[in-house]
Amino acid sequence: KMAMSSILNADDIKKALDAFAVAGSFDHKKFFDMVGLKAKSFDDVKKVFTVLDADNSGFIEEEELKYVLKGFTKDGRDLTDTETKAFLKAADKDGDGKIGVDG
Repeated sequence: KMAMSSILNADDIKKALDAFAVAGSFDHKKFFDMVGLKAKSFDDVKKVFTVLDADNSGFIEEEELKYVLKGFTKDGRDLTDTETKAFLKAADKDGDGKIGVDG
C-alpha cells in the first residue's frame, strides 16, 4: 500500500489530525482542505481514495470511514459513530451507503 505521506505533505497531515484530535470535532471538508487534497489532481485524489479503501472493494464503506484518520497516520483516532455517519451522509452522493471514488 502507498503511504499517504507520499501523496500529501506530512506536516499538513499532522496539522489536520491535531486540529480534529478531539472526539466529535471532525469536519471532513475542513480536514481535506487542511491536508491539501482540494489542491490535488483527480489522480492524486484517487490515490488517497485507494489508500483509504482498506478492502480494495472500489468503495469506502461505513466501517472503513470510521478508521479514515488511521489512513493518514497509524495513530490517528477512530471517528465516533456520529462523525462517521455525518461524513458518510455528506460524501455518499447516490445514497447507497458507501462512497465511490467519484461520490
